[in-house]
Amino acid sequence: MDMHTLTRELQVRNKSKIVMLVADGLGGLPMQPGGKTELESAHTPNLSALATLGVQGLSIPVKPGIAPGSGPGHLGLFGYDPLTYQIGRGALEATGIGFELQPGDVAIRCNFCTIDAQGKISDRRAGRISSEESAPLAISLRKIKIPGIEIFVEPVKEHRFVVVFRGAGLGGNVKDTDPQAVGVTPLDPVAEDAASRRTADVAMEFLRQAKDILKSHPKANFHTMRGFANKPDLPSYEQVYGLKAAAIAVYPMYKGLARLVGMHVIGKASTLDEQMHVLRDSWQAYDFFFMHFKYTDSTGEDGNFAEKVKRIEELDAALPAIASLKPDVLIVTGDHSTPSYLKSHSWHPVPTLLVSDCCRPDPHTTFNETTAITGGLGQFEAQYLMLLALSNAGRMGKFGA
Repeated sequence: MDMHTLTRELQVRNKSKIVMLVADGLGGLPMQPGGKTELESAHTPNLSALATLGVQGLSIPVKPGIAPGSGPGHLGLFGYDPLTYQIGRGALEATGIGFELQPGDVAIRCNFCTIDAQGKISDRRAGRISSEESAPLAISLRKIKIPGIEIFVEPVKEHRFVVVFRGAGLGGNVKDTDPQAVGVTPLDPVAEDAASRRTADVAMEFLRQAKDILKSHPKANFHTMRGFANKPDLPSYEQVYGLKAAAIAVYPMYKGLARLVGMHVIGKASTLDEQMHVLRDSWQAYDFFFMHFKYTDSTGEDGNFAEKVKRIEELDAALPAIASLKPDVLIVTGDHSTPSYLKSHSWHPVPTLLVSDCCRPDPHTTFNETTAITGGLGQFEAQYLMLLALSNAGRMGKFGA
């Protein structure tokens, strides 16, 4: 029996409310031996107050030693085995902006980048170009024509845009063209199976034409392609958990992931404060709320320890707005660790805090990597977090006689 078969059998419907607040890339590392992590360095009185009431531990996004992308990281938190349900970033990005993928479509998440005179990448994100500047550039790529292929190009946010190829014989198993480094040339799209060879050829031609269109721009003079993906098929939150679920996110990718598991994406918030207003205004309409905070991840990827600390403190300051609604279960966690020290996603388990009126509080009065190591939840795979949330909300019946 798999986990979702079990939850379908044991689910109990009631009026309880669950909030899962995901601080993207929350986990960190010290910048020097014996130092503090970003979370340990931050002033977080509200997290400390919750720690006194709750139980904490470390969640493993995929498996020990595996550094996950945001897609697998979130799927685990949502209770879907990320090794079973593999979703390319392109599908997440496309769904996030409301693009209706059709069976057979291939969606690709693209990043504008800067290349030098030798064709080597000098900035993988084109200086984090603004949405206002990048959107017209993405739209300019709509003039690309490839025989037998319908092409859709949609702006997303900042340096990101989405490309969707529609046509016969397109597989989604193509390697990324982003080398994840500067000072090197972009990679070619390479098919990883026979069914995806045509997709790789189409992508190569798209890149060739795009380079000519973008060549005169001072920053975004090329782009990379990541997360080639066909449309996935996942069971919904309503089916497997009996929950009417809502997502409150700013960035399209996370909206897309929420839609793929059947959540309603609500509000048009662009700041954390606006997200809290959406939560309050929608409180009576939903059972489960996924709230996403991006900037603990982006600051970690930039290697900006001090700014990540500030972003954690910003998140902490917003917690009373959630607590005032008196959720039956409140979870604070991350989809993965993004230590400023490494400037990338890492394999380190993620501090996770659960508060309910029937949890078994541990002795800790603060919340960080060090306390989580000895917290009452121990270390566990993130895919089981939803089981804990459901049980603490009184939404799981007894298994067996």
